[in-house]
Amino acid sequence: MKTARLKVGKDFQISAIDERIYGSFVEHMGRVVYTGIFEPGHEQADENGFRRDVMELVKKLNLSVIRYPGGNFTSGYNWEDTVGPVEERKTRLELAWRQIEPNTFGLNEFFEWCKQVGADPIMTVNLGTRGIKAACNILEYCNFEGGTYWSDLRKQHGYTSSHHVKTWCLGNELDGHWQIASKTAEEYGRLANETAKAMKLIDPTIETVAVGSSTPRLSSYPEWDREVLMQSYENVDYLSLHNYINRSQDEDLAVYKKREPDDTPTYLSRSLAFDRQIKEVIATCDYVKAVKRSDKTMYLSFDEWNVHRYPEQDYEEWKTGSPIDWCHFTMEDTLLFGGMLLSILRHADRIKISCQSLLVNTIPLILTDAGGKAWVNPTYYPMLHASQFGRGILMDSKLSCDQYSNSLFNEIPTVDHVVVKNKEDITIFAINRTEESILLESDLYGFKMEQVIEHIILSSQDLDDCNASDCPDKVSPKRIKNSLLEDGIVKSELPAYSWNVIRIKI
Repeated sequence: MKTARLKVGKDFQISAIDERIYGSFVEHMGRVVYTGIFEPGHEQADENGFRRDVMELVKKLNLSVIRYPGGNFTSGYNWEDTVGPVEERKTRLELAWRQIEPNTFGLNEFFEWCKQVGADPIMTVNLGTRGIKAACNILEYCNFEGGTYWSDLRKQHGYTSSHHVKTWCLGNELDGHWQIASKTAEEYGRLANETAKAMKLIDPTIETVAVGSSTPRLSSYPEWDREVLMQSYENVDYLSLHNYINRSQDEDLAVYKKREPDDTPTYLSRSLAFDRQIKEVIATCDYVKAVKRSDKTMYLSFDEWNVHRYPEQDYEEWKTGSPIDWCHFTMEDTLLFGGMLLSILRHADRIKISCQSLLVNTIPLILTDAGGKAWVNPTYYPMLHASQFGRGILMDSKLSCDQYSNSLFNEIPTVDHVVVKNKEDITIFAINRTEESILLESDLYGFKMEQVIEHIILSSQDLDDCNASDCPDKVSPKRIKNSLLEDGIVKSELPAYSWNVIRIKI
């Protein structure tokens, strides 16, 4: 068995991990809302129409934030259609996904649902077809205590206290040709700057997120990010990153054609693209900081990220709740997903917000059948484990292991990892990217280690294994006795192609 060696020193810490890294995303897209989180008439629906079975799965994730209402949906969003008595709301054409939007689940329903699952909302304003005035109006409706038209309208709708939404995204993917009312970087940067200024006049406590590049696979990346920040640096608080990885998608997102699918080693190495993207965006932010001679550090919001698979169910245009990108994820997808998550955690000194995309029924963590069951994709479990055991201090760590190379990257480690110090334990998240077991020897010098609390694995006999409604636990985590503390070293056997959580009491 090959050996990997990990060193972690008690005094070498990188950053506290912001709890908002553990977030997700709900958009009016396909079946995310309708027959996903909201299905009146379902046997599991509560008095609000929220599916209790879905809520219970969401609650277990202990998500800190959930972004809403999009996504591409936002660039045609008229928030006023979504509030007030449901029977008086207008049914609209929704252009981003070519759906019928009944608006039976709206702004206040979302806030109520967030309260029930224990997450704070992140709102995205429409800077596509709308602008500064509409952004200010929705902020006034949500956050101003009372005595004005929009805040009093909220009270008339039954919400006497403000919603206190702290984080506001200033539009979505406006660099993309697919976006309604897409803009140049200069146009958008000036609009974002002026919108942030106006919104903060209403509520100086809010934070704003400027739209960064939709993906590194656009020719405008990262020049878009540079120009947007040149226009808005002092008035926005975060720059967004988005990225999705599909094993057979063309490298140029402007060209919708498939390429030859990756083999497994290549596919699993693509999480390194996240590390590269994060470093490039940080460099861009710091360049603008230097040019402007600013004392302000720009932090990042990775508010859309996931593995992507092509849909398994047909989509029908101009329907409500027709599936878009409804799919099962495999064990192989889950290992890549785990690697993406570790890339984000590894840069917790600059990434303060992160939203996995999307929560239910669209490249989802959670799947539902309309009128039927709810279950989870295997990708649910790395998110669950990181949210449970990764809320402490990101530790500086050094790993020595075998490496491999391919056409995309050189020096790819066979073991991917992140180490987090919590109040009473050290948690090692580790992925074995190979077809053989690997012995991981962890030297946690400076710490007084008492015992191995547990070693959790997620693996499967076949990398194509997935969970389905009739076998919802086919790929699920197990506690194993593969780790022991011996002579001050934690020795852990990482099974082939596995996600591992190793917890040591200190």
